[in-house]
Amino acid sequence: MTGKYDKLILRILRGSSDANIAFDDLCALLKKIGFQERTRSSHHIFRKAEVQEKINLQREGSKAKPYQVRQVRTVLVKYKLTGDE
Repeated sequence: MTGKYDKLILRILRGSSDANIAFDDLCALLKKIGFQERTRSSHHIFRKAEVQEKINLQREGSKAKPYQVRQVRTVLVKYKLTGDE
């Protein structure tokens, strides 16, 4: 995994900048760690075989919505998804 994504994972896990995570970066990160993306209008839905929850993201300008970043953090921690798989 590249340094950019490692830094993004650390920012998400730290939880100190949930309102300042770029939407496109978050989507790219989820795809990089194995999630499949499906788009329905403004909803970007991410699924992964071994992850029970689905992640539904929407843009807020160029940023991801803070509560959705928290949901991503919960899934990353629960399933130990750090990009090293």
